[in-house]
Amino acid sequence: MTSTTREEVPVALSDEGIDVRTQEIGGGMSVMYMRLGKGTDLGPVLKGMPDDLCQCPHWGFLAKGRVKLRTKQGEETYEAGQAFYWAPGHAPEALEDSEFMEFSPTNELGEVLAHAKAQLG
Repeated sequence: MTSTTREEVPVALSDEGIDVRTQEIGGGMSVMYMRLGKGTDLGPVLKGMPDDLCQCPHWGFLAKGRVKLRTKQGEETYEAGQAFYWAPGHAPEALEDSEFMEFSPTNELGEVLAHAKAQLG
């Protein structure tokens, strides 16, 4: 068994308005703790991925804030206190300062984070 806290998880990506921490927790899955500042749109760091959208599925919980999720089918807004499943093909934008925790397949998450890091330079 593996357990961890946000403070124990290493930073995987950090930029203005973005703090992403991730660690493999077993079973081919990783936990990701994310903080996005109000107005942070992850769309630009996803450019170049299929449909310019994140291709990794995420199961999670929005602990703070509001997040707008763009997909090919339209937009949906999530609020603090909601559990969610985000299928492949999405781009989040923080409508307020937001914090959430997600569980994702490690390999797919690694591909998205590597792409995002390359986009940020």
